[in-house]
Amino acid sequence: MLMATGYILVEAPHSALNNAGTDASERTENIVRVKAIKKGREIYPYVSAQAWRYWWRMTLKEKFGWELSPVIREEKIAFTEANPFVYPDDDIFGYMRAVKEGKKDRTVTRVSPLKCSPLVSVLSFEPVQDFGVMARQGDPVPYEHEFYSTVLQGIFSLDISRAGVFYTISQAGFRNIDEELLEESIVKSGAKKIDDVYILPSEIRAKRCYETILALAYIYGGAKQTQHLTDVVPRLVLLAIVEGGNHIFMNLSLEDNGKVKFNFDAFEKTLADYADIIRSDVYVGVHPGFLDGLDKEFKERFDGFKFGDKEIKISTPKQAIEKFAEIVRDVVASM
Repeated sequence: MLMATGYILVEAPHSALNNAGTDASERTENIVRVKAIKKGREIYPYVSAQAWRYWWRMTLKEKFGWELSPVIREEKIAFTEANPFVYPDDDIFGYMRAVKEGKKDRTVTRVSPLKCSPLVSVLSFEPVQDFGVMARQGDPVPYEHEFYSTVLQGIFSLDISRAGVFYTISQAGFRNIDEELLEESIVKSGAKKIDDVYILPSEIRAKRCYETILALAYIYGGAKQTQHLTDVVPRLVLLAIVEGGNHIFMNLSLEDNGKVKFNFDAFEKTLADYADIIRSDVYVGVHPGFLDGLDKEFKERFDGFKFGDKEIKISTPKQAIEKFAEIVRDVVASM
């Protein structure tokens, strides 16, 4: 199992990127809260993993022209076409479709090769409450909403070993495809069958993985953008290809006297401990001036730094994402 693994920091200086909606217990009916986690008395605003994945998927559609799988709605459920041979988002983002024809169960499920955490604030605080009115004509209608100023951290992994690989029998309890229903799509895709597994051509798999990673450099989305416009492209990225399913880059940022600090010692120790399973150089992208010159500190600490036969490549976030996407594409193409 090879994972394209990433850690990111997103700057949210005046934002309300994911709202929890209204609460019936509030004193008025039009107070909109942001999503937040409570740890004891501490409050940490966050963006749900579902929201982040939605931004990611829509960026792939708008920037890279992905044809997204149609959503089929029934009385109490909704599901996609579950056709990863035609729709790349069914492949990368997974699906679950429960179908029965008479007594025959045609249920198929695909665990998403792209896994990610919520984007959680590094800093703990109470979000700001803002008062406003809707007053174009007639009597004004007051409302309240919350926003915050923080840095969000999150992680993701793209299982490049599973992208474009589909099982016809239960694998870890899940069957990915129904051969009979997708026979025409399988033939047109050029997929090859090995035992009970269909594998898309390497150039298709490589293209999907490449564009999935590259989309991070252009990702956009979030709530309240008309009033709290926020660029959600990462200001810091750490990227590497890692063997195995565990994510080695977690919680590398911390709060220090009300400021966000990157834990360089933990990062360096992680590289030393897991050098045996890191299969690529580690690509670090830092936006110039972010967190009081974090880019300069990275260059000072890691210029010429090596772990095993690998090294750290430092650039801007966009440059790091672009280079790493190329590495991922080449690795998948060679599989």
